[in-house]
Amino acid sequence: MRFVIVGPGALGCLLGAKLAEAAARTDHVLWILDHDPKRAEQIRRKGLLYEKFDRQKRYPVNACADPLIIERADVLFLCVKSYAIEAALEFCRPLLQPGTLLIFMQNGVGHVDLRDRVGEAAAAFGCTSEGATSLGTGHVRHAGDGATFLGFLDRPDDISQALLVKTVAALQAARLSASVSENILTRLWAKLFVNVGINALTAIHDCMNGELLTIAGVEREMREAVGEAEQVALAKGIPVENDPYQATVAVCRATARNISSMRQDVLKKRPTEIDAINGAVVREALHFGIATPVNTALVRRVKEIESNYSTQRS
Repeated sequence: MRFVIVGPGALGCLLGAKLAEAAARTDHVLWILDHDPKRAEQIRRKGLLYEKFDRQKRYPVNACADPLIIERADVLFLCVKSYAIEAALEFCRPLLQPGTLLIFMQNGVGHVDLRDRVGEAAAAFGCTSEGATSLGTGHVRHAGDGATFLGFLDRPDDISQALLVKTVAALQAARLSASVSENILTRLWAKLFVNVGINALTAIHDCMNGELLTIAGVEREMREAVGEAEQVALAKGIPVENDPYQATVAVCRATARNISSMRQDVLKKRPTEIDAINGAVVREALHFGIATPVNTALVRRVKEIESNYSTQRS
């Protein structure tokens, strides 16, 4: 199979390194596609550097900034930030052909409505709780093991279903916990609950995930933010499994030393995905007349941080 990963950020590099490991033992072909030619060339020359605990390993990979060089893809993982999806889809359009499976791997739920923008490819969705921290171009720290779920929102054709099953098998061969989900929308919302409760608060308080449970008043904010998101999900008819707040606390503890993706963005003075996470809760709530004061405040506070990037020291 020919795998293409679009976006060599933390998650893209993690998936890339793991699939490169699997490709070394199989006939799989892996490409990293990046809109930045300089970064793509660095990855092509140096490969991907994977780090976990006290060990490092470098994996050689194919990388380029021109989708025409790749020619075709069986499976394309779209690992760009939520706000860059439409630009990325246009960029990799030459690869979105019949028989190609594109897998959205974004935070939030806003990208669910973009499945009709994938050209002639089929669209699937993924969510993962694998912890990944970007340490530089092509350098990723695997900060914590998790589970990855891939699935379709609509009934797929036989070719797309077979590609998804083979993709899960490839991830499993790469020593990742992966499975096909028949209720991927529920999985996406379950991850959204966790992101709603963790990401913005770690960015605001400049702390690791586990530290949120030690800061006075933060647990209340977390509980209320997740509670607002749960109300919205129920109003939309999304099944809610288990207790979203307790699940969020459990993730905080399990990933205590992790740096959330939003805090990573703030530390690097990059745009955050606040609009796709807490902002999505606020937007969806408007349709049902549900009040979201905590999520509204979290969106405002993160946007204030972003607006001050130019005045902060590098």
